[in-house]
Amino acid sequence: MIIRINKMSEDPIYIQIREQIIAAIAQGVLRPGDSLPSVRSLANDLGVNLHTVNKAYAVLRDEGYLIMRGRSGAFVAEPLQESCAKASIAQEQLREKLRILVQEHKALGGSAQTFLSEAETQVAQVYGDPGIAGAKRNVSVLGLDEKGEMLKQERSSSGSLSGVSRLSDKFHSQEG
Repeated sequence: MIIRINKMSEDPIYIQIREQIIAAIAQGVLRPGDSLPSVRSLANDLGVNLHTVNKAYAVLRDEGYLIMRGRSGAFVAEPLQESCAKASIAQEQLREKLRILVQEHKALGGSAQTFLSEAETQVAQVYGDPGIAGAKRNVSVLGLDEKGEMLKQERSSSGSLSGVSRLSDKFHSQEG
């Protein structure tokens, strides 16, 4: 795992470290049980204060990505189980972060369609699902044709709208 620090970035260094470790876990570069470099070693390698690395590790521990084993160091934690109380907290944090992202996107003039399209693209990249990658698939999932025109909303056999259609409708009603 290679961590790169951009000292010109507006993001604090500990956040940059945090995000890159999370990305390594998501990509499978780091797996549950893998040990991370010691705080002192990583700080020395990156040329940053050891308190900066310590803060990144502490945040990752508090968020459930790492476990600390005394003098043994930091290790990648096992994924949260759905029945676990921490998983419920993680789900709520996800909702809050998504809500903030949606609000920021809308405040900058973005549409629900562009947000959903970009979100789907990012999910495909992180989860590696080629079945949902590609522009034609993205626009049809969002209820748009290749020109960006709304398709007729499809209803399931029970007569209810699909989850994406309901989500799209919800954003449209909030935009107006």
